[in-house]
Amino acid sequence: MPFDYRRFNGPEDSVSYKRFSANFLRTYDELYKDLLDENGKRKDGRALNEARSLCTSFTRTNIVSQAKGSAYVELNKTKVICSVFDPREITGHQNEYSWFGQIYCEVKFAPFCCPRKRRQLVPDSDEKALSADLKKALETVVRRDKFPNFQMDIFVYILEHDGGCLSAAINAAGLALADAVVPMYDIVSASSVAIINDQIIVDPTEAEEHLALMYTDKEKNHGIVTMCFMHHLKQVTDFRQIGSVDAECVLKVMAILEEECDKLMLVIKKIMVSNVVRQHNEHKVLLEEAKFREEVLQNKVEEWRKLLNAG
Repeated sequence: MPFDYRRFNGPEDSVSYKRFSANFLRTYDELYKDLLDENGKRKDGRALNEARSLCTSFTRTNIVSQAKGSAYVELNKTKVICSVFDPREITGHQNEYSWFGQIYCEVKFAPFCCPRKRRQLVPDSDEKALSADLKKALETVVRRDKFPNFQMDIFVYILEHDGGCLSAAINAAGLALADAVVPMYDIVSASSVAIINDQIIVDPTEAEEHLALMYTDKEKNHGIVTMCFMHHLKQVTDFRQIGSVDAECVLKVMAILEEECDKLMLVIKKIMVSNVVRQHNEHKVLLEEAKFREEVLQNKVEEWRKLLNAG
């Protein structure tokens, strides 16, 4: 495979220095003791039922100029950028006419985004699974009957991963689709929880997700649950579960995730309105500058006309 000579590529057979640190060899019990402090708070100061707030100062749309619509989402240390391109005709050896358009989703990790290992340039199983989940979450939201026999491309690039990358990718894709004026049934929002020893942790970090997947006792609930939800229609478009969770815990988690998605939708609406106002102001400034340049050019034309008539 050809190398990318624009950045420094480490050796393929290298071993991360973190494998020789004391934290890498810590057991599950040691990590679980450090999960909460003496006040019952997590390492970042949040409570178990407290989610990271969507940063309205940095989250915005119309980031990628080449794309039809784009969005950037930042949840503390989780940073995701999404690009949506115009529908194009389906290529290949497809002979049958499709009455519904197709959605192609691709999720890619930056090589430096993960704290535990360096990502390779070749797509791995995690990226393929996230791409499939993103496609499943958006297929029932986008009105694919509006572009039959066409394909819409959605690309998500994870710049930094600190937990909840799938929910952040879905939120960024929803904002990018709205920015691209793609017909949809509703705006989507997504949230995730980690279940560790029957404890439900809302919007987990990467370390908390890793701890939830390390748990091996089948008698207690453990794992990660992510849900994509449409606010106005009250419908679930995607539900992803990793681990061992019983039915009672699933119902409880779904109620929590629905509440978190409703809270998140209020912030998404605020971001969309603020971005529309910002783009309107920028367009207004551009119109004023164009009008001023046109007046200056018209004055120059009149001046040159007078000089020519004067002979």
